[in-house]
Amino acid sequence: MTMTYDDSRIMPDLPQAHPSQFWDNRYREQDWAYGCEPNDFLRQQAPLLTQGDALCLAEGQGRNGIFLAELGHHVTLQDLSSVGLERAQTLAAAKNVQVHCLCCDLADFEPDPQSTDLIVAIWMHLPAELRAVVHRRAVRALRPGGHIILEAYTPRQLPHGSGGPPTAALLIEPNQLRQELQGLDWLVLQERERWIEEGRYHHGQSAVVQALGRKPDHPASD
Repeated sequence: MTMTYDDSRIMPDLPQAHPSQFWDNRYREQDWAYGCEPNDFLRQQAPLLTQGDALCLAEGQGRNGIFLAELGHHVTLQDLSSVGLERAQTLAAAKNVQVHCLCCDLADFEPDPQSTDLIVAIWMHLPAELRAVVHRRAVRALRPGGHIILEAYTPRQLPHGSGGPPTAALLIEPNQLRQELQGLDWLVLQERERWIEEGRYHHGQSAVVQALGRKPDHPASD
């Protein structure tokens, strides 16, 4: 998960918590906040891709990155919460895989150009200005032929109350994704309603956008 919203509907005791404190407290809970299994869309798409270097943004307790490691990828997990990444290392050890953890704020994180084959962003909900920067950096970080896998809530999620930020400003429209991730060829870009069961905090009918994009092997000619 990422660091930008305060879901006071679920954690009313932390209405003014600093983002890192909010997520550290959530990830200290005994149960895995979003379960130990990978996101459904990632589970569907990742096995179709070639193994390589993978970067998971706002990865929380590591369930998605550890799934990629089980598929044979060399995985880096980024998150703001040191507690979440500690739990990720515990889960990785239990699954007998290795992952590299990077604890930092996405606002300060700029991966090297053409440094990875796969970027995963599952439920990475950011303010629009920062989100656009992170998406631009992600496209630049992909090697030619690399992929981005993303799932996020749309503003239609708000009436469901089944997970995600409680404000539309942190949700995303499919056309915004298309604009912010320019330079990719879209293999999947779809809005849908689906049932989600991911631990305590994502449970129920949900309004989402799912995206799988590929960076072309050669830049488009003018």
